[in-house]
Amino acid sequence: MMAKIRFWLVLALLYTTLMGVFGLLFLILSLTLEAPQQVLLAQILGPRLPLLIPLALLLLLGLGAGLAALQDRYIRPLALLADDVVIMLSTNPEHRATPQGAVEIRVLAEKINSLATTFQVLQFDVQAKIAQSNRALAEEKNRLAVLMSELAQSVLVCNIEGRILLYNTHATELLETHGATGTTIGLGRSIFGVIERDLIVHALEQIQHQRQQKTEPAAQAVSDFVATLSNGQLVRAHMAAVLDGSNALDGFVLTLEDITRNVAAESQRDTLLQSLTQDTRAALANIRAALETMQQFPDMNSEKRSQFTAVIDDESQRLARRINQVEHAHADCQNEGWQLEQMRGVDLIALLQRRIATPTLRIDSSDTIDPALWLKIDSYALTQSLAYLAQCLSTQCNVSTLHLDLQRTERLAHLDLTWRGAPVAAETFQLWENTPLQMSASNPLPTLNAVIKGQGGESVYRFDLARQTSCYRLLLPLATARATLDIRRSISARPEFYDFNLFQQSGQTEVLDQQMLSQLSYTVFDTETTGLQPTAGDEIISLGALHIVNGRLLSHENLDQLIQPGRKLCSESIAIHGISDAMLIGQPVIEKVLPQFHRFAQDTILVAHNAAFDMRFLQMLEARTGISFTQPVLDTLLLSQVIHPHQEQHSLEAIANRLGVDIVGRHTALGDAIVTAEVLLKMIPLLAEKNIFTLKEARDATQLTPYARIHY
Repeated sequence: MMAKIRFWLVLALLYTTLMGVFGLLFLILSLTLEAPQQVLLAQILGPRLPLLIPLALLLLLGLGAGLAALQDRYIRPLALLADDVVIMLSTNPEHRATPQGAVEIRVLAEKINSLATTFQVLQFDVQAKIAQSNRALAEEKNRLAVLMSELAQSVLVCNIEGRILLYNTHATELLETHGATGTTIGLGRSIFGVIERDLIVHALEQIQHQRQQKTEPAAQAVSDFVATLSNGQLVRAHMAAVLDGSNALDGFVLTLEDITRNVAAESQRDTLLQSLTQDTRAALANIRAALETMQQFPDMNSEKRSQFTAVIDDESQRLARRINQVEHAHADCQNEGWQLEQMRGVDLIALLQRRIATPTLRIDSSDTIDPALWLKIDSYALTQSLAYLAQCLSTQCNVSTLHLDLQRTERLAHLDLTWRGAPVAAETFQLWENTPLQMSASNPLPTLNAVIKGQGGESVYRFDLARQTSCYRLLLPLATARATLDIRRSISARPEFYDFNLFQQSGQTEVLDQQMLSQLSYTVFDTETTGLQPTAGDEIISLGALHIVNGRLLSHENLDQLIQPGRKLCSESIAIHGISDAMLIGQPVIEKVLPQFHRFAQDTILVAHNAAFDMRFLQMLEARTGISFTQPVLDTLLLSQVIHPHQEQHSLEAIANRLGVDIVGRHTALGDAIVTAEVLLKMIPLLAEKNIFTLKEARDATQLTPYARIHY
């Protein structure tokens, strides 16, 4: 369209210039003639003036034909050749120019293609050397990714402005918003969206204060705090400083621990303690009053003394019952704190044999243990406790051989420790069971009795007089066999959860229009609809989106959702996107999906191909949902016109083919969004070739294209 306009403008200018030159020459000629000669000239030309009009038209046609030939053979082929060269140099080295136009232009195109082939070979060689040089760095990154994915803690790394640079899957699970499909955290997103800003700032101030005191090395500057998440969870946060090359604070590392259950247990224990204190105070007051009365009146009759004695006895029994109740309740609180795991019974027996056996104590076991028997226990605490018991038997009762057996009952498993010798006194066993276990100063364990109860089990000691053998039996809870892990290679356990280049990113504190396109965060999206008329009642039936952060397409941070439109689909639309009415049964309505997409796209630039179409649907939904998308929007359709004004085709397929982007999943919302995202990444360096670097420059350039005037 612009080329045609320029053609007619140039033709009009050229024709006007020529006619002006002829007119000026005639005027100069007539002014140099004498009066009689001017009259004679007028008499000669007057009758022949009608012949000048066809001559002028013939001149116009000749100029037009010549200019058109010049444009078709030289100007337009050279412009297309320039576009091809830019594509080969910037985004798609495999692209080749199409020879067209004059012979000279065709020869030039063939020479450029030959040069491009040579350049591509050299470029591949350089890339191979670069890849070889970066292999060690890539391996280190992979080790970091594996480490992060395997950590049992929730870890996030943020820059000084709170933008997330790294996170692992445990952080995603802890910080996700329950009931929402959209991603709560992601690269480049703000940590202040999930943890209160004032808490983060306060912790950073504490770290800065510690570093300024210089009483400890800077690496030890840490801060701890407790935060409440939006879903009501309580987390304990540990913050450590990240320093740059000049030893200045550049960011921070957060490790998070869910302490919701711990706080609830502590609150329950406090309630129990307060209740016990009140009840104990009342009972002791009654007992004390009765005793003081009996002391003040030693000569009281036997009936009165019996009454006071009964009061003392009743209060004592009530106090004992209350203490027992609190003890059981406190034991339940302790049981909730045990980290129980599923473990095969034969593995537990093998572990006990390795842990308990000493030069003076031999351990053997039964051969009839069921290999399919599974327990739910704290294997470490149970092993340490039984090792302590075995040590007591060996040193105090001279036991030299201990036999282990494990059998299944209906709901429990019996773990038997059997030995020969004299019976053990009940008082001795009670002492052993209630002695606090301490492996080291920093790792105390509770009593044997508390460990057993913490597993949800019980213990029984019995002596067989006929066989002169003792048996200490533990009743432990059974568990179902642990399910086999479903490791899916198609979805990596360690996706692109980190990008340390974001340390240098300025964030979104300045005006977005002045930021570089390569530094912005984007949400690239696409919709599938029931039709092409949003104002006529057509609805969105599929929404797909994904993020681009710091020039990287984050395919794992995506949203892909079918939507129930509340109306039947026409056969024409089904033929395009392949979505049927049956596929939409049970899917959420747009009023549920749009808030998720709004959260997903927060703090990013929206990008779509033919964005006017998709944005019109979103605008039509504002009244129904109350959700408005106010962030800037970029359209790859308009950007393509800016980059390649001489190309006639600007469909997504045509652009992808020009830029060397593979088309997969066309006419699915997420598939089209992925192609659009890859196209955008290819376009950014091409825009830089045209001196378009910032968001404002890109938006201003697109507003000058013909497609910018299209409305839906």
